[in-house]
Amino acid sequence: MAGEPATPAGDRAVDVDGLTKVYGSLRAVDGVSFQVGTGEIFGIIGANGSGKTTTVECLQGLRQRDGGAVSVLGLDPGIQRDALRHRIGSQLQESALPERLKVWEALDLFAALSPRARDWRQLVEEWGLSEKRGTAFSDLSGGQRQRLFVALALVNDPEVVFLDEMTTGLDPSARHAAWDLVRQVRERGTTVVLVTHFMDEAEALCDRIAVFESGQIAAIDSAPALVSRFADQSVVHFSHAGEDLPWLADCPGAQSVARHGTHYTVSGDGPLLAYVGAALVAHGIAPLDLRGERATLEQAFLRIAEHKAGAA
Repeated sequence: MAGEPATPAGDRAVDVDGLTKVYGSLRAVDGVSFQVGTGEIFGIIGANGSGKTTTVECLQGLRQRDGGAVSVLGLDPGIQRDALRHRIGSQLQESALPERLKVWEALDLFAALSPRARDWRQLVEEWGLSEKRGTAFSDLSGGQRQRLFVALALVNDPEVVFLDEMTTGLDPSARHAAWDLVRQVRERGTTVVLVTHFMDEAEALCDRIAVFESGQIAAIDSAPALVSRFADQSVVHFSHAGEDLPWLADCPGAQSVARHGTHYTVSGDGPLLAYVGAALVAHGIAPLDLRGERATLEQAFLRIAEHKAGAA
């Protein structure tokens, strides 16, 4: 279902071919293949247990794969982990630090272990930890801990950074601020592999997205392309108290027209809002509440899951 051209070999930061990870009778990752271009924000989405985290842990050498080939920055994480760890950053889904370790101490320690460390004071500012720099890890809120882990993942100025559920526990304002910072990370030349269960986050940030389902990749493409392929229906709503409007069915892309009292719903595909609006104006109707709803990545994800289940 992927159906996309491969990234040229010289432009790949990550190259995965047939990755497999098995636990007893469970194939947690089952022959996964994909490439991540240098400087790309690459998203991985999927239900819990779909193989997302296991995959990125294999890419970082945190788990040994059972099959397939993996290259990150030209290195095999299974046998060249020590050489790789100085060139990548990692924010894991499950992380912890000593309870009495202060924020600044953690960043200073991680910086001291990196031969190419950034100024951790700048990261404290960027990730909203200035007021907490002297706070012990045990006294941080869940969202503050999450921001600290992302800052620690970036302190060695990585060429590739892996972010697993980066904004879990953050409030909406902090989430959007984190998105801006991730874009800045990419602008500095860092490749980002982002694992998330927030569809709006993947849609806002990622150049391409791999949809994981039962240990396999069910689809991979840009968010707009996934939406177009799997959830391309548009819906237009407006109110009109007069006579029926049967001619709405003739609008290009219109597939159905429904009326409930004074409320109309036109469903279809393409630039439906523009066509319906033009038709209404042409007939002397200009509803003040005319609005359109575009299909979303979440709808595409659900459709992909349905397709996968139906094919099983």
